Amino acid sequence: MRRGIAATALVATLALATTACGGDTKGDGGETKAGGELSGTVTWWDTSNDAEKASFQKIAEAFTAKHPKVTVKYVNVPYGDAQNKVKNAFSSGSEAPDVIRADVGWVADFASLGYLDEVPAETAKKVDAEFLPQAAASGKYEGKTYAVPQVIDTLGLFYNKKMLADAGVQPPKTLEELKTAAAAIKAKSGKTGLYLRGDDSYWFLPFIYGEGGDLVDAKTKTVTVDNAAGVKAFKAARDLVASGAATTNATDGWTNMQTAFKTGEAAMMINGPWAVADSYAGDQFKDKSNLGVSAVPAGSAKAGAPQGGHDLAVYAGSKNTAAAHAFVEYMTSQEVQVQSAKDLSLLPTRTAAYEQPDVKGSEMVQFFKPAVDKAVERAWIPENGSLFEPLKVEYTKAVTGASSPEDAAKAAGVEFRKILKGWK
Repeated sequence: MRRGIAATALVATLALATTACGGDTKGDGGETKAGGELSGTVTWWDTSNDAEKASFQKIAEAFTAKHPKVTVKYVNVPYGDAQNKVKNAFSSGSEAPDVIRADVGWVADFASLGYLDEVPAETAKKVDAEFLPQAAASGKYEGKTYAVPQVIDTLGLFYNKKMLADAGVQPPKTLEELKTAAAAIKAKSGKTGLYLRGDDSYWFLPFIYGEGGDLVDAKTKTVTVDNAAGVKAFKAARDLVASGAATTNATDGWTNMQTAFKTGEAAMMINGPWAVADSYAGDQFKDKSNLGVSAVPAGSAKAGAPQGGHDLAVYAGSKNTAAAHAFVEYMTSQEVQVQSAKDLSLLPTRTAAYEQPDVKGSEMVQFFKPAVDKAVERAWIPENGSLFEPLKVEYTKAVTGASSPEDAAKAAGVEFRKILKGWK
């Protein structure tokens, strides 16, 4: 589990946070603010994992220290179910949340369907001026801003320093070096070199980027997952498992991966900053200095990891939009982002936050920030999130040996073109 946040200290810290509240006496969603104050209920659907959710709930509920007439209703929605659950709620309008935590790949989709309220103009200007440019880009659709970036992330190679040192190897910089290191680790300890998650296609992205490819080319409206680089990517992932350098599983990937790494059954894993605190909870990392993180090993072309993260957005059908937008601004404020970096090792999206002592003092944040700067930005198209389900099917088949890399790439391309109407 992630490290907890002391409630008293957290509320005291966040009570000092200032947020813009709007100036109308009646919000554009119809809520009334007595004496100019925000009031009513803001329901937030948060997709953070088990290690994060208690902390985010305390942060969210501390909003009432600034706006005592607003009640925050916190609901944790499992990430895997969230995209469809949000769509269903927004399309029906039944018990829909006022605010959602959206994967960066979902924003364009929700915005294109008319589900998101546009970010107020003044806030949008702040996003452009004060946030990391690559983070700000994820909240836009057709030139308008529909979401405010909460956290930004990418993938890195987590490694057990002692296990690598005992085997006489350094953190691998390439996939070939990874296979060599894994063989040495196996010979020394009998343990697996790498646990490779095989049930989530997000973990396929470093392979295709590492071969110089991409899933699609949005500028030319071309599907590229099945070109030569795509085939090489599926081959590279399969080769790690077939060679014995990595182990994988077609189900329960997150749990299996974390358990293997935290118990020392696997010396390395590919993961993101959201896994840092949970990793520290493992027996292997009671001494936190034993956890190392380096860049994802390069393929034949380069080292490439995807830009990820989460944005906060307001439902266009909310009856309390003024309070909802104020809540989003609060949750993405510098004070909150610094607190999240300190306690959860999550990366801020505000540029100035990186100058704060608690962020500068975080070893993991300081590693992942340069990695984020080099991360590959995905195509912010409405269909972005829809591509991952068919890709997952083919990635799992390829990495487990149920399908050849060539067949997996071809099948993914066929499914992509069904989703992306008219694309080459």
